Amino acid sequence: MRTLPTHVRPVAALTGALVLAASLTACGGSTAASDEKVVTVYSADGLKGEAGDGWYDKVFEDFEKQTGIKVKYVEGGSGEMVQRALREKSNTQADVLVTLPPFIQQAGSKGLLQAYAPQGSDRVDGADKAADGTWTSVVNNYFGFVHNKKELPTAPRTWEELLGKKYENRLQYSTPGVAGDGTAVLIKAMHDFGGREPAMEYLKKLQANNVGPSSSTSKLAPKVDKGELLVANGDVQMNFAQAKSMPHLGIWFPAKGNGKPTTFALPYAAGLVNKAPHTENGKKLLDFLLSEGAQREVSAVGGGFPARKDVKPTDANALALAKLLEGVEVFEPDWADIDENLTAYVDAWKSATGS
Repeated sequence: MRTLPTHVRPVAALTGALVLAASLTACGGSTAASDEKVVTVYSADGLKGEAGDGWYDKVFEDFEKQTGIKVKYVEGGSGEMVQRALREKSNTQADVLVTLPPFIQQAGSKGLLQAYAPQGSDRVDGADKAADGTWTSVVNNYFGFVHNKKELPTAPRTWEELLGKKYENRLQYSTPGVAGDGTAVLIKAMHDFGGREPAMEYLKKLQANNVGPSSSTSKLAPKVDKGELLVANGDVQMNFAQAKSMPHLGIWFPAKGNGKPTTFALPYAAGLVNKAPHTENGKKLLDFLLSEGAQREVSAVGGGFPARKDVKPTDANALALAKLLEGVEVFEPDWADIDENLTAYVDAWKSATGS
C-alpha cells in the first residue's frame, strides 16, 4: 500500500498538442545532430497548458533561457507515443520519452530507453523509478474521474451507479491500451472488483452507457465541462489543471459497493531514448525537470505532485490537492504483472465490450 502524501506539489496544465515545427531528419547518434541546440520530447498529454500556462510551458521556457537548447514537443496518448518511438527505432527522432505507467515500463522492456540517472533522481522514491535506471518519475499523479458539477452536483459514489439509465451516452472513458488513463480504468476495475473476470463482467455492462473510444483522455474533460458528458475518466493533475478554465469539472474516485473510494499513483515518468539524436541535450533536460526549482512549480503552476520527496510545497494548489485525496485508499498495482500481461488484459476488455 502506498502512503498517501501529506502535502501536494507543482504540476502542469493540459493538452494543446504541439506538432513538430520542423521535420526531424537526423539519424540517431550523428555528430551533426548532437551539436544541434535542440531536444525533442515525446510526451503523454496533461502537462502542457492549452493556454500556454502549464508546467511544461514554464519549465521548457526556463530551460531554453538557461541552456539555449530549444524544446521540440510532440504529445499524444501514452501508448501512442511508445508506438511512435517503436516505429522510429531504426531512425530515432525523440530524445526524451514521457509516459504514464505501464507504458514507460513497456518502453523499457522494448529497448527504447537507455539508462540515465538524472540529477535529483536520488530524491525520488524507489517505487517511482526503474531499478535499471531507464526511467524516473518527474511529476507524481493519481488516477481519477471527473463529473459535471452543474448537472451532477454530487459525484457518483460507486462504480455501480454508473450503470444507471441517466448515464446512457453521457459517460466516456479513454481507450485502454492506447491512453494511459484508459489503461488505468482497467487496472482500477481489476483491483476494485477483485480480478480480471469480474472487472470485465462489469465493463461489459458499462458499455451500454459508454459513448465510445477516445485515444486521448484530455479531450474528455471539455465535454464534461460543457455538459455533453456527465462523467469521464482522467487523472488528478490534468483535471485539476483543466479546472482553472473549466469551472464545472469536479474530481472524484469510484468505490465498489460499500467499500472505500480508491486510486493509485499514475506518475509522469521520463526516460532518455536509446540512440537519441541529441543524447546530451536529453540528459540536460531530464536534470532540469528534476531540479528543485522545477519541482517546486509542479503544484503551483500546474496542479500536480512533485516527484522529489524532499520538495514539499505549501502553496494553495498543494493544500487543495492534499484535501482532495483525504479518505481515498491508495493501492499499488503490480506493474511487473501489468507489463507482462497488458496485451491479454486489453484483449479481454475488447472481447468483453465488443470494442
